[in-house]
Amino acid sequence: MTGGRSAPRDQARRPAPAVCVVGLIGLAVLLTPLVALVATAPWDQMWGLLTAPSARSALRLSLAAAALATTIATVLGVPLAALLAGGIASDRLRSAVRLAVLVPMVLPPVVVGAGLLAAFGRRAPIGSLLDSWFGWTPTYSFIAVVMAQLVVAMPFLVISVESSLRSRDLDTEEVAHTLGAGRWATFWHVTVPMVRTGIGAGALLCFARCLGEFGATVTFAGNVEGVTQTLPLAIYLALVRDDRAAVAMSVGLVLVSVAVLVGLRRRWVPGLWPRSAPRRTASNPAA
Repeated sequence: MTGGRSAPRDQARRPAPAVCVVGLIGLAVLLTPLVALVATAPWDQMWGLLTAPSARSALRLSLAAAALATTIATVLGVPLAALLAGGIASDRLRSAVRLAVLVPMVLPPVVVGAGLLAAFGRRAPIGSLLDSWFGWTPTYSFIAVVMAQLVVAMPFLVISVESSLRSRDLDTEEVAHTLGAGRWATFWHVTVPMVRTGIGAGALLCFARCLGEFGATVTFAGNVEGVTQTLPLAIYLALVRDDRAAVAMSVGLVLVSVAVLVGLRRRWVPGLWPRSAPRRTASNPAA
C-alpha cells in the first residue's frame, strides 16, 4: 500500500513531457560548447601543447594570481559578510552596502577594469599619488592582475559567507558572551568555525571566478606574456596564432573548473548538489 500511495505523488512531482523537452534543449545549449571542445581537441598533441612554455607560464601566473586574490578576498570578505549579516543596524544602509557588493557581479568585467584604470592609472587620483610617492603604479603588472580578479570575484565569497552567517546558531555565541568572551574573540573562535563550510565554498567559487577572469584583467593589467598573461588571455591570443593550442588550453581550463565544482560537491555547498527528495510514506507523512 505504501508503494501504491507514493507512486501518484512521484508522478505528480515529474514535469510534463513538453517541459522535459524544453529542458533538454536548454541542456543542449549549455553542453554544445563543451562537447565541441572535446570533439575538436587535438588529444594526440594535448600534452605537448599544454606543457609549452607559454601555456605553462600562463597557467602558473593564473594559479598564483587566483590564489593570492582568493586569500585577500577571504581576509576582507568574511568581515564584510558579517557586516551584511547583522553588523549594520540601518536597513537602508545595509541595502546600499549589499548593492555595492553585488554590482561587480552584474557589470561587464571590462567596465570593472576601466574603473580600476580610472582610479589607479598613472594620471588617476590614487595612481598619481602612488607615482609621486613611490614612482610606481599597479597598472600592467602582476598586482594589477590580482586587483582585477579580487574586485570581480570577491562578491561570490561575500554572498556565500553571508548566507551561512544568517543561518548560524546564535545560542552558541550567546554562551560565549556569557562566559566572558569579547566580540572579537567570539567572532574568530566561535562564529568563523561555525560557518567554515560557507567560507570554504565561497573561497572555491572565488578561486574559480579568478581563474576565468578576462575582461577586467586585459583592460587594467594588459596582456604581457610572463607578467600579466593569464590562461584566458593566452587562449584569446592563441586563437589568432594557433587554434590547436587555444583548444588545448581551453580544455585544460574546463578540467580545472570541473575539479572546483567537484570540490564543492555536498560537503561544501549542499544546495548545489541536492539529494533526491525523500519519499512520503504512511509511517512518515511529514517527510
